[in-house]
Amino acid sequence: MKKLAVFLSSFAFIALWSSMAFAQGGALAADNHFTMFGMFAIGAGLGIGIAAAGGGVGQGRAAAAALEGIARNPGASGKLFTPLILGLALIESLVIYALLISFLIVNNIDMAVLQ
Repeated sequence: MKKLAVFLSSFAFIALWSSMAFAQGGALAADNHFTMFGMFAIGAGLGIGIAAAGGGVGQGRAAAAALEGIARNPGASGKLFTPLILGLALIESLVIYALLISFLIVNNIDMAVLQ
């Protein structure tokens, strides 16, 4: 519980600190429409980072469970291999889907800046 509290308080501190770094005066913010695009870019980066971390954790747990099952019963390795590969492929497809969404967000930012 203490680790969770430390993690959440550090995350909140970092999140609030970065918003102050990107803060601008009222007159500048009214003229500068790039702040919205900057937030989209940060969101795309955070999204792919969280997706990659979640995918890595999911793949690690799936592989660990499969290897533990094979270690307990070596005769079941043939039955565990196909579902393991299928599960890893599905987990990886979700990460690739998040990457695609991040590319679309960044592409929309580029197209809006060019117009």
